[in-house]
Amino acid sequence: RLAGREPHANDAPPRLRCACCEESSGACLVRFCPGGAVRRGASPAPRRGSSSRRHAETHFCGCSAGGTGTMPETAFDRFVGAGIGAAIAEAATLPIDISKVRLQTQTPMPCGTLKYQNMFQGMWAIAREEGSLSLWKGIEPALLRQISYTSVSFVIYAPIRDLIAGQGVRKEDIPFHLRVLSGGCAGGISIILMNPTDVIKTRMQASRGQPSIVSLLKDVYRSEGALGFWRGWSPNVARCFVGNAAEIGCYDGFKNHIIKNNVFSDGPMAHFAASGGAGIVSAVFSTPVDVVKTRIMNQAGTADQSLPKYKGVVDAFLRISRHEGFGAFYKGFWPLAFRKVLWTVVYFMAYERALKAITGGYS
Repeated sequence: RLAGREPHANDAPPRLRCACCEESSGACLVRFCPGGAVRRGASPAPRRGSSSRRHAETHFCGCSAGGTGTMPETAFDRFVGAGIGAAIAEAATLPIDISKVRLQTQTPMPCGTLKYQNMFQGMWAIAREEGSLSLWKGIEPALLRQISYTSVSFVIYAPIRDLIAGQGVRKEDIPFHLRVLSGGCAGGISIILMNPTDVIKTRMQASRGQPSIVSLLKDVYRSEGALGFWRGWSPNVARCFVGNAAEIGCYDGFKNHIIKNNVFSDGPMAHFAASGGAGIVSAVFSTPVDVVKTRIMNQAGTADQSLPKYKGVVDAFLRISRHEGFGAFYKGFWPLAFRKVLWTVVYFMAYERALKAITGGYS
């Protein structure tokens, strides 16, 4: 029940309040009917004796078009939704990532040819020689990395975005470039914490045997100490800054543009279009730093003298460009691009559905 009047589908209402929280300084959380705009204000003050979430559940659109109520989206909601989406997307696309890592880390055989020629031939060769389950090699650290890293990124993205945008700026009015910058900052901060899981995942995927996580942890620690788990952190931060800026920032911006211009309503089609565009942008800009990151991380704890030894990010960029040419920075591009787009689409579709199941509304 709204104070004063009932909302209608063609309204573009300002901040309205439920009669039940008229005395609160914040606007009521109301999701208007499908034909109207969605407005989310500050969480209203709860009634005495009831929790804020229980209070929020009583808010609903009174329009005959059949709007639905939404609970406030919390950091925990985003953490859970992001974890579910990341687990589904990672499990579905890991074989492509295995092929990409092999393409990026391989060196010419004695005859001068390369063992892996492309994404599909690489996956076929790996499955034939090492068994089909080897295509999911590193699934444990991969899931640990993606669930923890992605969940943390999404928890801190919204507050970073709102902080950079400044006070009083509505979510739908935040400029595109600030969304991109916020996504990059969230990704860079998150991966610093989760870099050890990336080191173990890369080492496991590049190996030809079936090493355990424990044995790889011991190898890295024995060879380089605790700092070995942060090998390649600087290109990883650069890669995740670029990747998250493109994935989270561009997705948020594309989705806002699509809905604001009535291309699609807030639903699966808008999510599919926005995530597909974000995946393409991410693949193009993150591949060079992904190649450098993979090469440096693959050195951690290995005694293989056939692998090039890089002193750091700058040295890797210079040596790769000098000895292999600029095209080497896009080694494994097609599997990376294919996986990026597929992962991003699967992730955001699953994330939005999980968030809707938890809160009653999309992000």
